[in-house]
Amino acid sequence: MSKKAQQLAARYGRKSDIIEIAREILEEQYRQSAFTNPDCAVVTTSESLEVRKWGLIPFWCKTPEDADKMRKFTYNARSETVFELPSFRGPILSKRCIVPSTGYFEWRHEADGTKTPYFIFVRDLEIFSFAGVCDTWQNKLTGEVLNTFSILTTQANQLTGFIHNNPKTGNRMPVILHVEEEEKWLDPSLKRPDIAAMLRTFDSERMDAHTVKSDFLKKNPKDSSILL
Repeated sequence: MSKKAQQLAARYGRKSDIIEIAREILEEQYRQSAFTNPDCAVVTTSESLEVRKWGLIPFWCKTPEDADKMRKFTYNARSETVFELPSFRGPILSKRCIVPSTGYFEWRHEADGTKTPYFIFVRDLEIFSFAGVCDTWQNKLTGEVLNTFSILTTQANQLTGFIHNNPKTGNRMPVILHVEEEEKWLDPSLKRPDIAAMLRTFDSERMDAHTVKSDFLKKNPKDSSILL
């Protein structure tokens, strides 16, 4: 097992039986768009890391067509409405998960109509945790089982608000958990007020970002050649 894989296993106290594939997936997550419904490494109450597809499909979807339509709208779950929307109100109470990350990309909309890509990360954490919700859907016709998830979002902080300034979606950022909150977030017995208390904006002072070249999707963000 590689050093990086060992670090990921140790970081979340999980077994390493699928850690290698999870490590490879985590490295690919740098470049993946949610719109491709990629496989991602996810932490749940399971003793091992899980691999789930990005774009939550509620268990109650009846047909593959319904499932495909649904997942186009569930890459993210807004913390302001997550307890009310049918897709999320069950998972937020009992099927929460953690999505490990080393950083993520966002585009800033410039006044001249162009967009500038940024890589955003947490300064003091090599691997940090997005708050997520998950569900499992089964195709009744084929028996295929899809394990899926969504990432929670909240109001942006000063840093991420400057970057994520999309006029259509507003100033948003993923919900980032503090290390001491991670196991608590996964506790299925946690009550709504305690869950809601963790859906807050992460401290801007602990985060940083830098611009990258527009072809960053073809490279690893740790590769200095993507820097402007």
